[in-house]
Amino acid sequence: MKKLLIAIIALIPSLALAAGGAPVPFKANIDLHDTESLQRGAKAFMENCFACHSTKYQRYGRVAEDLDIPVDVMRNEYISTGAKIGELMENSIDPEDAAKWFGAAPPDLTLAARVRGEDWVYSYLKSFYKDESRPFGSNNTVFPLVGMPHVLEHYQGVPVLQEDGTIVAEGGSMTAEEYDQLVRDITGFMVYSAEPIRLERERLGKWVLGFLFIFLIVSYLLKKEYWKDVH
Repeated sequence: MKKLLIAIIALIPSLALAAGGAPVPFKANIDLHDTESLQRGAKAFMENCFACHSTKYQRYGRVAEDLDIPVDVMRNEYISTGAKIGELMENSIDPEDAAKWFGAAPPDLTLAARVRGEDWVYSYLKSFYKDESRPFGSNNTVFPLVGMPHVLEHYQGVPVLQEDGTIVAEGGSMTAEEYDQLVRDITGFMVYSAEPIRLERERLGKWVLGFLFIFLIVSYLLKKEYWKDVH
């Protein structure tokens, strides 16, 4: 017993480190019912992220159906790899080349929002800052020493980390409010991609809970009927 307690105490610091990490400063407040935001997020993801990061557990056709995107629009405005509408959303980057360029192959992002959480993804995209000491000239307060460039910099502008920990950007094609909306749109699409059935599951869950509640009442009345003679 004594050895077990010692082992548990020894594990506490490592558990704290695993659960810790850089703080997540922003709330995403994603609304999966906002189809227009998800459509914008899908398009922005394809234009800015898909060159390196695939969502290979999704199909173009499923995304078009779920997000109310016409098939012709999906083919012409979202698909840039020549893939067919029924294919998985895999990019054309070679993993070996990507490993040489970035130090490691960029991960698939289908489940990123489910693993990390929507607030983490949203905060990560808002937390890049200029850092000339890094190979790609950028760093991130949520993911320190990140090994990728700030691909949204042309929208946000050059982000400069201030002494108080805030980030101020200038020179981008978007205002701060527009950039926040862009990041929220991309995050929303990633949240959807991580669990496309989520809205349907939640809708069915209400019916299941309603059925169980009615069944509980019936079961209670039946129990009283069976036990009335015993009492």
